[in-house]
Amino acid sequence: MRRKVPAGLLAAPLAWLGVAYLGALAMIFATAFFTTDSFTGAVVRDFSLENYREVFTATYLGIIVRTVLIAASVTVLCIAIAVPFAWFMARVVPSRWRGLAVALVLVPLWASYLVKAYAWRAMVQPSGVLDSTFGSTPGYGLAAVVLTLTYLWLPYMVLPVYAGLDRLPASHLEASEDLGAGAWTTFRRVVLPAVKPSIAAGTVFTFSLSLGDYIAVSIVGGKLQVLGTAVLQNNTLDLPFAAALGTVSVVIMVAYLLAVRRTGALDNL
Repeated sequence: MRRKVPAGLLAAPLAWLGVAYLGALAMIFATAFFTTDSFTGAVVRDFSLENYREVFTATYLGIIVRTVLIAASVTVLCIAIAVPFAWFMARVVPSRWRGLAVALVLVPLWASYLVKAYAWRAMVQPSGVLDSTFGSTPGYGLAAVVLTLTYLWLPYMVLPVYAGLDRLPASHLEASEDLGAGAWTTFRRVVLPAVKPSIAAGTVFTFSLSLGDYIAVSIVGGKLQVLGTAVLQNNTLDLPFAAALGTVSVVIMVAYLLAVRRTGALDNL
């Protein structure tokens, strides 16, 4: 029988969440409706929709669409790599070695983010590792950003998918085989429904982290512009406009979470 957590113990963390997190978001939303004095650069606290009008011009709409496409591409690639990799960990690797396999997946997370990003810069640059080894390289730009972000966030997809596959009873797979189902049918009718919540949980990490990233984009993206870099560039020059761009990221992520929730994929986590 589970014990109920006393309400008093939850008061402090909830207060911290309300002040430090929700309070900060509220300040960002409020700042987005201010303007900047073009002469002094000071923030003018008069209500205005000018920032949002500029956000929805062709230039920034293109940046928003590009950012979402990058996040979606990274998420799809992480799923495509993580599912067979997690299957190998959960069903092929002997049980006594699975802890080691999980540890090896975690090892990249212990390395510095900047070290990993600059390592990919060395790989994709002209005359870099990929160019020297394969005779071609994507160079700095969109492809390099997608590859780098996929590498950075892949463990966040592998681990939940592995957990879902590890919980899948072997008897379900045996029953499917006994009923004459082939490998593809078993995967589609048995395995995929079982790990769907885990995949959905992983996409929340990969999509959100890719959506807000600007450091890796600055390192391997060349002149590529995404929401994160646009916010960074306007943070000191035009704080209210940077807040409006940041609000767009929050709205996109909230919409994504609501969409994932509506599928019911998160209900059984």
